Amino acid sequence: MTSLIVGPDQHERCGWVGDDAEYRRYHDDEWGTPLHGDRALFEKMALEGFQAGLSWITVLRKRPRFREVFQGFAPERVAEFDESDVERLMADAGIIRNRAKIEATIGNARIVRSMAEGELDELMWSFAPTPGIRPASFADVPAVTSDSAAMSKELRRRGFRFVGPTTMYALMQSTGMVDDHMVGCWRA
Repeated sequence: MTSLIVGPDQHERCGWVGDDAEYRRYHDDEWGTPLHGDRALFEKMALEGFQAGLSWITVLRKRPRFREVFQGFAPERVAEFDESDVERLMADAGIIRNRAKIEATIGNARIVRSMAEGELDELMWSFAPTPGIRPASFADVPAVTSDSAAMSKELRRRGFRFVGPTTMYALMQSTGMVDDHMVGCWRA
């Protein structure tokens, strides 16, 4: 995979975009853009957890259905889900049907519901590193950092699940806590 590709609009983009229009839209409009708010960050946490072991494009294509069946990822609503909701979700081919991930999302919503408003946002952003040198190639982009490991450790200490250090680094990238757009990318 090359570090940069040229899209149909002649913009140079991070090479992971490939030629997929949905990836291009996600890269251009969302990835690496600072995201705040407990609900928005809870959604990212949940979707990054569902992505573990899969490609992000799989989650991205299923995201509209995820949002629908998880009631907009409103933590207070998801926290009320019970076993019948787990079974309903397990039967829904429009999402990733993994019982452990579904149950973790519900459990994580219960933790967020117990937090003060803005606390999840403040907690997660407290691990955002000082901006560093922009990566020149994929070899310069880590899978895990000390910051993502520390975020993972603290979230796990609080009872969150599916928040490993690699998953949290992906979350940090997608929410703009770190900016890993390649040197030369038009979004850099």
